[in-house]
Formats: sequence, C-alpha cells, structure tokens
Amino acid sequence: MSIDIVIYHNPDCGTSRNTLAMIRNAGIEPHVVEYLTTPPSRALLASLIQRMGIPVRDLLREKGTPYAELGLADPSLTDDQLLDAMMEHPILINRPIVVAPMGVKLCRPSELVLDLLPTAQQTPFSKEDGEVVIDAAGRRTTPGTRS
Repeated sequence: MSIDIVIYHNPDCGTSRNTLAMIRNAGIEPHVVEYLTTPPSRALLASLIQRMGIPVRDLLREKGTPYAELGLADPSLTDDQLLDAMMEHPILINRPIVVAPMGVKLCRPSELVLDLLPTAQQTPFSKEDGEVVIDAAGRRTTPGTRS
C-alpha cells in the first residue's frame, strides 16, 4: 500500500526529527520537504493553514526567529502581513507540518502525528529525549486526540 504523506521538516529540530521517525516507524516513507531551503509557496502555506483549521498566527514560531525584531506580536497585524513575514523568513513557520490522507496538522508535540497515520507503529518508539511514546505492547503511552 502506497501512502502519500508530506512532512515540512527542519532536520535541526528535535520535534521534527521525532515526527519523521514516527512516520517511518509506521512503515511509511514520506516526502520530506526541508522548508527552510524549499519553502512552500504563499498560496500553499495559506492552504495548509486553512486545512489545519488554525489561525495564521498559530503557525508563527517565536523561539529562534526574528519574531520579536519584526514586531509580529502586534495584534493589529493582518493574516496577509503575517504570511508575508513567513514568506520572507521561512524560519517563522512552525514545524513540523504533516500532510496526510487523514488530515493536515502542526505536530507539536510530535506524537500528534500518530493521529494522521493510517498504520500502527511497527516497533516500540521513544523520542530522542527518552520519552516512551509507544510501549513494547504497541500501546500509546502519551496523550493524544485519538480515542
């Protein structure tokens, strides 16, 4: 079975690396887009935000970005202005974004990706920091949105 999943990934981000590892642990090889070198188009980014059902502002990353210097905390800024900033500075786009047949989601925390995967984890899984996400019995140990 071929499953088309895209991850907008930053290899320097632990959350992004954990998310990618969980996709692969489900037996799926996603299309990996390193969005800092190949950012999505403005139209695609706007579409992803709409499909996630979140406000544009919720996709802005503050830590390690020019967020403060650009004055992006200003509540009077429009969605178009925020999108313009993300286009000019892709580091402002929070990650990882995962696009799957089951939906589109900003996977923070990384285990949120489990709600998008049509197949179970193939082996137990722990995050880079040692937090167990899937135990030896194949049970999810972290809270999630799937019941």
